[in-house]
Amino acid sequence: MTTRDGRRVVVITGASAGIGRAAACRFADRGDAVALLARGADGLEGAARDVRQAGGEALAIEADTADHDQVDAAADRIENELGPIDVWVNVAFSSIFAPFMKITPDEFRRATEVTYLGFVNGTRAALERMLPRDHGVIVQVGSALAYRGIPLQSAYCGAKHAIQGFNESLRCELLHDKSNVRVTMVQMPAVNTPQFDWVLSRLPRHPQPVPPIYQPEIPADAILYAADHPRRREYWVGGSTTATLLANAVVPGILDRYLAWTGYDSQQTTEVTHREPPNLWRPADEAPGTDQGAHGPFDHKAKTHSVQLWASQHHGLLTAASVLAAGLGGLVWARGHRARATRFSFTPPRFHLWRKR
Repeated sequence: MTTRDGRRVVVITGASAGIGRAAACRFADRGDAVALLARGADGLEGAARDVRQAGGEALAIEADTADHDQVDAAADRIENELGPIDVWVNVAFSSIFAPFMKITPDEFRRATEVTYLGFVNGTRAALERMLPRDHGVIVQVGSALAYRGIPLQSAYCGAKHAIQGFNESLRCELLHDKSNVRVTMVQMPAVNTPQFDWVLSRLPRHPQPVPPIYQPEIPADAILYAADHPRRREYWVGGSTTATLLANAVVPGILDRYLAWTGYDSQQTTEVTHREPPNLWRPADEAPGTDQGAHGPFDHKAKTHSVQLWASQHHGLLTAASVLAAGLGGLVWARGHRARATRFSFTPPRFHLWRKR
């Protein structure tokens, strides 16, 4: 899906940091025009600079995705300045690290509006422009937590579950209408992003993603691939995502107890002590000098590759290889079975009845 001059117009919400920023650079690497939506001015400026250095065209727009009017106005500006939108990637979110009863109603509502309704608003703005053209791709950036809730992140888990249900409903509607607009979802593992310095936290120690932790370039690669191959309903990134989703499908009750036992300590660390002001109500990167880039404070222990992601992108090849291996195994077994049958075969003696002539 490309525009007339060979480049695509890509919109990324939450593009000022983390996964959104890393994804913007991936699209820019091949010359796409990238519209960057976020609240933080300094982070947006840094992201636009990264996109241009990577060879793409950048358009940075300050917008709060929780506000539909702001998102819709941004979409109008993007189409006026860059051209028709080909790909829309929803990434923006906000979260709270705290037990549920230590989160105020206003805080819970705000996290839900940014993380869930932000995706709804972005999807609506994209569809209003894509459906009349019968062309476009929407990529929803999800999480293993879209299927499996964990302690201390009730607002985030609830929003990601809501996104999952919303996206499945929408996908069914598009299939019913035989639309050529595609939606797909990418379920992410724990990622090393600046959110852990920015998130509103009431934990005694610094919040951290549940290990294993992945660098944001791995999810960025998955987003790029999903945008190019949107017929698949979703992609799983990271072995931890696969293990979590499978365990939740098979033994959810045991997983409840395991997370009750391990989920508090695994989301806190004493290795990091620096904290920025929480970004729930205002962006943490709104002032000059506050741009942190795509990476968070866990570079020293974040993974830079994912075998599982490669497997997810090449499931057809792996399936064919599995079938071939099974076929060869069956052939070897059959030959061995015939050889054993021949070696130990028993031919009963023949008895002839002689008649007198």
